[in-house]
Amino acid sequence: MTTDKITQNMEVIGADGVHVGTVAGVTNGRIRLAKRDSGEGQHKDHAHFIDLGLVADVEGQRIRLSANAAVAVTFEEEPSGKPV
Repeated sequence: MTTDKITQNMEVIGADGVHVGTVAGVTNGRIRLAKRDSGEGQHKDHAHFIDLGLVADVEGQRIRLSANAAVAVTFEEEPSGKPV
């Protein structure tokens, strides 16, 4: 996956069209999601990452993942690369 089509503030959606997050940037082969999409509890207010390998397509201002949203969030990673 080339990152030249991925820009800040693009919406990330699952294969089912459900919102997963918003792009804050691309770093080391991973999409950094905006903190405002970071969930609740211990995951609130810090960035999570999605590996570029999950990107199926870039459709206008949306990035569609190859997994449904409920499954895709289980692949989210912390900045360290560890699973959420």
